[in-house]
Amino acid sequence: MGSCHPKTKGEPPDLLLAAAFVSDAQYNRNIPFKTSPEAVRLYYLYNHWIMRTATYFFIFLNLSLAVFEEPAVYPLPFLVTSVVEVLCLVVFFGRLTHFAKVTRRNVFWKDTKNICIMVAILLSLTDLAIYGVLRMYDVRSIRWSRIVRPIFLINFAESRQIRRAFRSIRNTLPEITYVFLLFMFSLLMFSLMALKLFGERNLQTAEGLPYFKNYLEIVFDLYVLVTTANSPDVMMPAFDFSSWYALFFIAFVIVNTYIFMSLFLAVVYNNYKKHLKNEIRKLAYMKHCKMIEAFNILKEEEGAQFVVREAQWKQLVKLVAPDISNSHRELLLRISDDEQKGFIDKKSFVQLADLLNIQVITLKIRSHPLGQWMPGVYKSAVSRFLRSMVRHRGFVWTYDVIILINAIFIALDEETPYISYAEWVFLALYIIEILLKVYTYEPRAFFGKNQFWNWFDTLIIFAALTATILNTTLRSTTKYNSQQILDIVFILRVLRLIRIVDSIQRFRVIMNTLINIVPTMLTFGGLTLVVYCVFAIIGMELFHGKIQFFPANSNAPHSLECGNTALKDSLFARAKYCKNNFNNFASSFIVLMELTVVNQWHDILSLFSLTPAVFFANGFANVTVQPAKLYFIAFHIVMVIIIVNIFVSFILEAFFVEYSLEKSEVETAIEQKIQELGMGVQEDELQDEHLLDNMESAEHDLEGEGGTKPQSKGLVFKIASKRYRTVDSLLQRMFEAEIPLEDEGPSVEEFLNLSPTAAIPSNVTSESAA
Repeated sequence: MGSCHPKTKGEPPDLLLAAAFVSDAQYNRNIPFKTSPEAVRLYYLYNHWIMRTATYFFIFLNLSLAVFEEPAVYPLPFLVTSVVEVLCLVVFFGRLTHFAKVTRRNVFWKDTKNICIMVAILLSLTDLAIYGVLRMYDVRSIRWSRIVRPIFLINFAESRQIRRAFRSIRNTLPEITYVFLLFMFSLLMFSLMALKLFGERNLQTAEGLPYFKNYLEIVFDLYVLVTTANSPDVMMPAFDFSSWYALFFIAFVIVNTYIFMSLFLAVVYNNYKKHLKNEIRKLAYMKHCKMIEAFNILKEEEGAQFVVREAQWKQLVKLVAPDISNSHRELLLRISDDEQKGFIDKKSFVQLADLLNIQVITLKIRSHPLGQWMPGVYKSAVSRFLRSMVRHRGFVWTYDVIILINAIFIALDEETPYISYAEWVFLALYIIEILLKVYTYEPRAFFGKNQFWNWFDTLIIFAALTATILNTTLRSTTKYNSQQILDIVFILRVLRLIRIVDSIQRFRVIMNTLINIVPTMLTFGGLTLVVYCVFAIIGMELFHGKIQFFPANSNAPHSLECGNTALKDSLFARAKYCKNNFNNFASSFIVLMELTVVNQWHDILSLFSLTPAVFFANGFANVTVQPAKLYFIAFHIVMVIIIVNIFVSFILEAFFVEYSLEKSEVETAIEQKIQELGMGVQEDELQDEHLLDNMESAEHDLEGEGGTKPQSKGLVFKIASKRYRTVDSLLQRMFEAEIPLEDEGPSVEEFLNLSPTAAIPSNVTSESAA
């Protein structure tokens, strides 16, 4: 049910129900579904990967409509966008109806996220109808319902990680508020001191404007100084007047930038981690409960205890994890039934979900195809010498030196003939390297499923070869000179230098760690997407059309002022920031990204603080400046102070866990059993003897000659202890040392004694809306 849909036809209803509970425990799904045979089959369909992929597709299609709606990056007729939106809403309603069919009625209507989805669908349809009618009468209106579109990304059952992150942020806000109030008190106090120190000295800024005369402007300027975006510009008038005044700004930066911003990071992370740990504790509790439910469905009496028979256990595992190999399944059985009694007791059965989440690699020992087709040639003395040379560290070091020399030639002028010819020499050397590796290592192992670096290396080399040949052919046969092809060639040449990362062990460890925590980074990517979408839509409604971008050679009126006379002779216009506007969804995203980086964000803010004066009456110009600033300050607080701090902290925590696992592999029950069976393979054997890198792969075929000693069945196993099937597995790994088992609800003994009716507590319901 996780990655593919199991074949449920003809399976006993009890087995299907038990498999549903085990699958939910494995993937940490917390959906209280009905247990009738029909509802269980609908539940399998609900969790089918095609259904989940289709849901995500329509969610992102719905969000992407902002690119094609007015104000549009690529305009489409209103009829087209409205039909697509209605189609998306119909799909969402169908998905929600499907969810209602598999859950109990009282649970469904008490679940806040379901109510949120229904309200969002209703609001979207209502707004679409009103907007369409007003459009027929040429009345311009605002598509206010676009701001609710991210609700679908947050509140569908598939987005539990994003929902969990929002809940943790919501629970963290009270503690953040206290620190923020203390920070604002410090900011207001320093602003008052600045007003008294500099307000009466008639100082001026570089633009000739009064310096620190208005208290609210001082508060804003010092708030920007906290981000260092206007440093040292904001200090210079006072510093020019007297060098002693620099002490005021130094004290301000130390207190507010270094102390308070660090305090923000500490408080945000500490509280977020505390609430996230509580979430993981609940997940662990629910996982155990679901496994007890599955056991109670399949249990049979064996003497004085209840057990699950080996035959049923195998059928169950085949339903839950149909993709794992038979040898992997037998290995899990040997772990669960250590004494080979023909049954699995309750304690061993409860561990099944955790065992399935540990990625085990099955490696088949086979000889190289050339050793079968041409044994005389492949096993000759020359061939053995060649293969031993390729396996030697010196071969890797030689190509590291070649890569560095290639980097020097890339930086030189390509118009020099010798430099141009050298490119062909380097390409030939790289192709020879790949061919020698394929000759030495078993091809199916070298190009294994997850052999990232080998695939990357090969694709880059052959793509560069193709682009170079195409570019050379076009230049020699015609006068055509494609800059696009040249750009591709240059990029591919530079990308080849990344190969050196694979050659240095510590680099490889760091890169593999980053790759392994990508799923957790995607969770925060979804969180960021939600915030960006909301602020981009609000920004387009507030600031659309206030700033215009014109090409450099444009003769349009006010083109030098970005189409707005209020920006005449402004720093913003002189710096050619005109493309930083909210005229469409893509431009809004770029502006928000610039605001996230915070460099020069005050200039962008000042720009949009001026433009409302054009929109409103002149008498309200001073009033309308403040709401514009509040929009940008609100984005800075939400995105930079809260979400970015949480993102950085979480990635650091995940990196520490992954990095420590790279240095000391965790001994698990699976590893111990593998070693007991004499079917283990060590990490260094994979790296030094057979594979050039330590990226794990599934169902590899390894060369038997000169490496790992072949086993009786031709199989060896290895734990991919640094890889997790789910984000929840990584989270649990992060907090397992801090969450004792007795804190995860009942103890193991209490779990083992739970009755079928007590397995799922009555007070535990499905996840609520964020």
